[in-house]
Amino acid sequence: MRSTAENPTAQNPTAEDPTAGGTVVQEAVAPAPAYAGSALDLRDVRLSYGPVEVVRGVTFSVPAGSTTCVIGPSGSGKSTLLRGINRLHEPSGGDVLLAGTSTRGQHPDRLRRRIGMVFQHFNLFPDHTALENVALAPRTVAGVPRAEALRRAHARLAEVGLAERTDHRPRDLSGGQQQRVAIARALAMDPEVMLFDEVTSALDPELVKGVLNLMATLGRQGMTMVVVTHEMGFARRVADQVVFMDEGRVVEAGPPAQLFEQPRSERLRRFLAEVL
Repeated sequence: MRSTAENPTAQNPTAEDPTAGGTVVQEAVAPAPAYAGSALDLRDVRLSYGPVEVVRGVTFSVPAGSTTCVIGPSGSGKSTLLRGINRLHEPSGGDVLLAGTSTRGQHPDRLRRRIGMVFQHFNLFPDHTALENVALAPRTVAGVPRAEALRRAHARLAEVGLAERTDHRPRDLSGGQQQRVAIARALAMDPEVMLFDEVTSALDPELVKGVLNLMATLGRQGMTMVVVTHEMGFARRVADQVVFMDEGRVVEAGPPAQLFEQPRSERLRRFLAEVL
């Protein structure tokens, strides 16, 4: 990602709540995308734990600036797949292409600057303020000068709605606010792709909607995103593509309307009957 606008407050003129069915029409001109995400292509990706293969030949493409939601039962390899994309877990086979170029030859640390990841648990430094948590990686990993790292951290915290919480430590923030800090921390590295791994599953129910709305806004602003989620309403309304995985394989993939309204596979029909 290369940010083309620091002001995140502009909204899409047709802003859809990812947790509800309604659409709110606003009197506004559609803004230029704030981000220029890159395309991501997975080609026969395989990941194993010892002799056990848990991701088995996964292939799909995520166009630049689009959102793909990965759904499926627990243990189907979704989270492991995300970890393989940015090399937190080394693939045992296949390839991941970023902006059309293989990532196999890139050093994992460099790749993770280009592909950001937000986890279920916030993993913030408890003795650091929100601002310090966000500025730390640009300074220590990317070598960004302190003044620029702090400027970038202020901008990213403003993007996620925490401009008034920069001096708060994690213990003084709600779970939803801590997750927003974690998202701002990933954005501060200027990634080209963002991976989200069940980022709302540890939140109280009343905090989920705000984080999902933030993610939907990032998608509308041009960020390329791969989202592992159990939030079917979010997947149905925000995703450009939904991928259904089971037992380490892609069973079905396509537009949300197709998968949710006309599933082709019996396995997906059974899954949807349990979760909807």
